[in-house]
Parts: sequence; structure tokens; C-alpha cells
Amino acid sequence: MATRHQARTAVVGLLYAYDLGNEDIAKFSDEIFEESKIRNKQREFSHELFKGTIENLEAVDKEIVACLKEWDYTNIGRIEKAIMRLGAYEILVAGTDRAIIINEAVELAKELADDHAPKFINGVLDSVGKCSQKEDGE
Repeated sequence: MATRHQARTAVVGLLYAYDLGNEDIAKFSDEIFEESKIRNKQREFSHELFKGTIENLEAVDKEIVACLKEWDYTNIGRIEKAIMRLGAYEILVAGTDRAIIINEAVELAKELADDHAPKFINGVLDSVGKCSQKEDGE
């Protein structure tokens, strides 16, 4: 049975493809999940993550951009964006524990992105989580 990490890895791939302009990638998601042996509850979880991230993409991107200090969002790599978008969605919308999501995102970045990405993604998602806590507390 696939783990949640494997499910998130597949979702990052779908988000990456979507960002490249393949807006019909959702039609192929079951095939992609099957190739990765993501089945049953983990497949449902994967579909929820992908669909939720896409449906909330504008709000998620807005939060990420607000937390970037010296970075131009358009210059960030697509795989890094996909990881951050998924992480931000899980923190902001799905309500998953921030520490768990940041750890997952860092692991995804180590596997899929360049050497500087884990630290960068860690900082951005930590800021996203803190910003959302401040807004909730006000």
C-alpha cells in the first residue's frame, strides 16, 4: 500500500504538469496513481489534495507571494512551486499540522528539486503557517 508521502509525490507531479499548461492532467490522474501503486484510501487522499490545490490555487499563490521576502514568484522553479502550493494548501485549507507538512515538503524538495530548495521551501511554508495563524488570531 502506498504511503501518504508517495501520494504527495504523485500530486506534486500532477501540479507540475498542470503548471506547464496541461490543464487536462486530471483526466489522467487515475492512470498516474495506478502506475505509482496508489490505491484505495491513498488514491482518494491524492485526488482530494490535487483537486483542493487546483480549486484554491489563486488563494494559495496569493499567500505564498505574500510570504516571499526577496523572491519574485515568477522566477521560482515549477517543481518548487508545486511543492509549495501543495504544502500551502494543506496548511491553509486542509488544516493539516504545519510541522508535518513542512517536513513532508522538505523531503519532497530533497527528492525532486535542487540542493537549495529544501531550505527555501521550509522558510516559505513556515511563513505561510505563521501568517495564517496571525490572521486567525486577529
